[in-house]
Amino acid sequence: MRRAIHALDTSGRFPVPAGELSLVVLDAAAMGRVHADFLDDPAPTDVITFDGDPAFGAAGEVCVCADVARDYAAEHGGTFSRELTLYVVHGYLHLAGFDDTTPMLKRRMRAAERRALAVLEAAGVAIDTLAAWR
Repeated sequence: MRRAIHALDTSGRFPVPAGELSLVVLDAAAMGRVHADFLDDPAPTDVITFDGDPAFGAAGEVCVCADVARDYAAEHGGTFSRELTLYVVHGYLHLAGFDDTTPMLKRRMRAAERRALAVLEAAGVAIDTLAAWR
């Protein structure tokens, strides 16, 4: 994942605030608690992004749910690694200012996700093996 984030950072296409990026991989139970605590919804979700504070050296935090990625990939014929990578990319794009709260913004987010995945592929980042550490 470090190579993926580096590729996105150095592409210059998705500027995020300066500072440290925290990436947290959670199971469904832990993600449900985070979702409940911060968004009043106890259901596990795929990704939650928290803005950081560059004054304190923090770009933000991206929390992704490994269980949701595994289940979604199995249901839709994808790979766990690609799905989890998409969640990380999605969270990263939130830090870069993209949103998905309306249909129009969701279309822009999906287009940005495709561009970001293309950046990773062009950089030689093997998306289908990124999450092999699981």
